[in-house]
Parts: sequence; structure tokens; C-alpha cells
Amino acid sequence: MSTVHPIVAVTGSSGAGTTSVSRTFAQIFRREHVNAVFVEGDAFHRYDRAAMAQRMSDEAVGGNQHFSHFGPEANLLEDLAELFRCYGEAGRGRTRTYIHDDEEAAVHGRPAGTFTSWVDVPPDTDLLFYEGLHGGAVIDGVDVAGHVDLLVGVVPVINLEWIQKIHRDRALRGYSTEAVTDTILRRMPDYVNHICPQFTRTHINFQRVPVVDTSNPFIARFIPTLDESLLVIRFRDPRGIDFPYLLSMLHDSFMSRRNTLVVPGGKMDLAMQLIFTPMIERLMEVRERARSR
Repeated sequence: MSTVHPIVAVTGSSGAGTTSVSRTFAQIFRREHVNAVFVEGDAFHRYDRAAMAQRMSDEAVGGNQHFSHFGPEANLLEDLAELFRCYGEAGRGRTRTYIHDDEEAAVHGRPAGTFTSWVDVPPDTDLLFYEGLHGGAVIDGVDVAGHVDLLVGVVPVINLEWIQKIHRDRALRGYSTEAVTDTILRRMPDYVNHICPQFTRTHINFQRVPVVDTSNPFIARFIPTLDESLLVIRFRDPRGIDFPYLLSMLHDSFMSRRNTLVVPGGKMDLAMQLIFTPMIERLMEVRERARSR
């Protein structure tokens, strides 16, 4: 962890909604004039798209049907931890970009499914912001979470997570429902062993709970809307959280436990703005005091 070069990480599974949370943070950074460097977890996959397909095929031949991006073998977790360490110590480090689709390929001049070259993060930034699968990872002696100053988990209930992934991958990536289902099944052991444990290390978890029927996510025609959901917000340490203020600002919200706030889903963005803005302000205040010394 660092006072001069803080790190904020949003961690969650594929389809969990981490990208939406990242957009809210981007709005806060713009409003508060925070110069942040953004790092995507996909940049630290070990294999590009073709090589990953080959590795999965090889693993399947050997009897392993569960090799996935969720597991440590498919990722450069040592490099991610090193980036966090270097940034926390000196505001430096290296990252790259994974090119997801043809639109991004046109921007970077490289084929979709490949990586850009490694580059140094920009100098003189205020904060590093990470969004991806492993912001809270502690695996095989590699402690990524230990470098993070604010760790946020995005954890919709599992059926909703699957619905969101199925709809996203069909609409944006052209996959069939059967192909996405196969991916979900393949990833399940790594999800249980390497994704879920991260949510015990987070400072805050955001869990969206639909209040409509999602009992069979594989035939759901629509993603439940925010207004059809409740948002369960769990704080690891409730000290210093102004719950009376949040309850007054978030109409129809309530406390289900001393560290857990339940908010109507339609107020998700407002809730994040109210919770995260003072946290970012405090990180920047501590940073400025440390720099002045």
C-alpha cells in the first residue's frame, strides 16, 4: 500500500459488471481532477486468443477440462503484483492492452485477440486504477491484494452474473448460448478457488440481487434491470462510514446488518458516488500531505 501513489482496484468475474463500476470511478476522477492511470486485468493474461485456445485444447487432451482465464496458470500475476509494487513505491511500472475486437484493433493497428507491446505507465499520475479478475488475488505466494489501498468487489448473485455474461458474449462477441455455457462450466473450479476468495479481502462489496425470477439463467430473454434489483453493499470495516447520511440520501434504503446497506438498484450510481467520492478525496488528501513532507 502507498500514500503517495495509491492504488484502487475493482475486481469481479466476467459478466459481473465491473466495467460499469469503472465508469463511475472515471466520472469521480474527472470531477475531482484526479489524474489516474487505468489498467485492465486482461492485459495480464498469459496468452493471446489463439495461444489460449491451443493451451485449452492441450489441457483437455491431458484430461484437464477446466483450464481458464480465472486460474493463475493463465495469467501473469507476478507481473501484475510487480506493477502494483513499483507503482506504489515510485509511481512507475509497465502495462499493455489486450485488443478485444475489430474496433480496438483499428485503434491499435494490431489484430483482435492480441496484445500491444509493453509500455511504461505515464509519469506524474495521482493514482492507479485497476479493473479485472485478480485485483484481490493471493495465489501461490503472489500477493496482489496486499498492494491495493481501496479494493472493491463486484459480485452479482450467480444466476444474474451468468445472464449478464450470456447476453454480453452473444451480443458483443457473437458467441452462441451453448458456447458461453461451456465457458461457464469450464471456469467453475477456478471461480470457486480463485475468484470467490478475493471477496473476503475487499474493503467494499457491491452485490446486485434481482427481485424477478432468474431461476434458469440460460433461457432468460432479458437482463433484469437495476429497477428490478436490490443492491447489497457490505463494508469490511464500518467505522468511519456515515450510515445515517447514506440512508437519508438513498431513499428506501435500509441496514440489514451493522456493516451492510441495502439500496434500491436504480440508485446504484448515486450510491457509488456518495460512497467512493469521499474515499478518493481522503486518498488524495493523504497523498498531498505525504508529498508536502
